[in-house]
Amino acid sequence: MLAVALVHYPTVNKEGKVVTTSVTNFDIHDIARASRTFGVARYFIVTPVPLQQQFTRRIIVHWQEGAGAEYNPSRKDALTDTYVVGDLAEAGEAVARDFGAPPLWVVTSAKNYPNSITCADLRRRIQAGRENFCLVFGTGYGLHPQVIEEADLVLEPIVGPAPFNHLSVRSAVSIYLDRLMGVRAD
Repeated sequence: MLAVALVHYPTVNKEGKVVTTSVTNFDIHDIARASRTFGVARYFIVTPVPLQQQFTRRIIVHWQEGAGAEYNPSRKDALTDTYVVGDLAEAGEAVARDFGAPPLWVVTSAKNYPNSITCADLRRRIQAGRENFCLVFGTGYGLHPQVIEEADLVLEPIVGPAPFNHLSVRSAVSIYLDRLMGVRAD
């Protein structure tokens, strides 16, 4: 089982200071669509800020139950299994409750870490079906170092041929999900 968590705290800004980032409408919708496309069991939007939680829940309810559900049924479907939680512990409790065991936390970063797992190795472990995983993404300039240190695994970074490496989180989620869960012709 694979879940995705989009963390808004603790994250860092460009100076490396701990910050809480804002939930964006694009991240809610686009990551929900990618998660649904690639068979992710749960998409957790992680923010400790009550007003951000209310904002996010209002959007989800609009598309799940409100006028949006009739207007755009595919958006309703995409937001199935999208949840707002206050922290990663709450996401872990939900996974343990719904899937029988807590997840292994797999963090992502644009930086390379010596103990990184490759996408191919993680893909094999997901396909084996013996473990639950939660793929953790940071907003802003990435996850706070403590989140990375406490993770079970660090996923190898996405690297292109150019020296620039600052993808939007929506792009990174889609690329990783394709590498981990996408149907392969080979």
